[in-house]
Amino acid sequence: MKPVKVAIIAGEVSGDQLAADLIAALKDEMLKRSNQEIELLGVGGPGLIAQGLKPLFDYSELSIMGISAVLAKLPKLLWRIRQTANSIVDFDPDILIIVDSPDFTHRVAKIVHEKKPSIPIINYVCPTVWAWKPERAKKMRTYIDHILSILPFEPEVVEELSGPAISYIGHRLMENPSVKQSRDQQLARKLGSDKTILLLPGSRTSELNRNLETIKKSASEYLKLEPDTKFILPTIARFEERLRDELKSWPFEVKLVVGEADKWQAFSQADAALAVSGTILLELAIARVPCISIYRIDVMLKQLHKKLDLWSAALPNWIVDYQAVPEFFDDFAQPGVLARHLYRLSNDTLQRSAMLEAFDLVHERMSVDRPPSEHGAEIVINHLK
Repeated sequence: MKPVKVAIIAGEVSGDQLAADLIAALKDEMLKRSNQEIELLGVGGPGLIAQGLKPLFDYSELSIMGISAVLAKLPKLLWRIRQTANSIVDFDPDILIIVDSPDFTHRVAKIVHEKKPSIPIINYVCPTVWAWKPERAKKMRTYIDHILSILPFEPEVVEELSGPAISYIGHRLMENPSVKQSRDQQLARKLGSDKTILLLPGSRTSELNRNLETIKKSASEYLKLEPDTKFILPTIARFEERLRDELKSWPFEVKLVVGEADKWQAFSQADAALAVSGTILLELAIARVPCISIYRIDVMLKQLHKKLDLWSAALPNWIVDYQAVPEFFDDFAQPGVLARHLYRLSNDTLQRSAMLEAFDLVHERMSVDRPPSEHGAEIVINHLK
């Protein structure tokens, strides 16, 4: 039989990983059901390339954070949107799957739907309509057939906003053996007199630029409260050289670890963490590492931030529906305040117990009975043209 033609767009590392898992599961299921192979076209990174995708362009072009950076690259982004949409229309796939990066993927999807409305469109990772522009949910009904959600509170929100059909399929973090091992070790460990604190300055250059100084000063303040402290800073390979150079000038020792395996090993040893706001907070919650969140906002984004209907930027807080993780933005991220919060969380206190109780609720609400990629593949197959 002729192959099933799948167009897929993933704009960042996390999206590429999700997309690769989904395509792998889709391949397995199609071979079982009809002995058909999958033919891919679209945009993605190493994960999708390993699944057979020949990307239309380097997906790193889409990894842009902050309004200022987006505006600088806007002309090329608009050209990439048209290029991608036209290529998909010419490919005439049996389905289009868009993964995260909504500023790019949804613009492509709209053009594809206008030119070829017969192509079903699946959206993997729901746009944050619960935080920003909730009217987007209803508008998505005109071009999205189904949303694959990775957060358990999203289906209720999208349904209330009259959005497209949506299914919570689970989060890949919950299937990660390293995450499970870190959580198990945290459940078994006991607090000692010597503390281990994680410093997590973000995964983008702009985040490091804006938050490293605050993290350094906060760690210095924490040392005054807990002199026998080991600091660990997990990072990714592209920041290793820069961080090694910067950490040489810090007045205390910080152990730099690189890569996923060492990161999760550090999680299993940590008493608490100081983290730049992002998906890392969800990772810490699932691994049961008490944490506080900081962020310094892009200058232009500050104006938009005032309009956000956003009571929290921390995903664990949204999942439990209360302020479990303390958050400090901009000038509220004072080192003395952060250090004292860390001290309470890294010792046997009511604050620590309350946060771990919240993190156990996060784990409970995120648990599913089968891998997300399997559930997602089933939904994709049910929508094939």
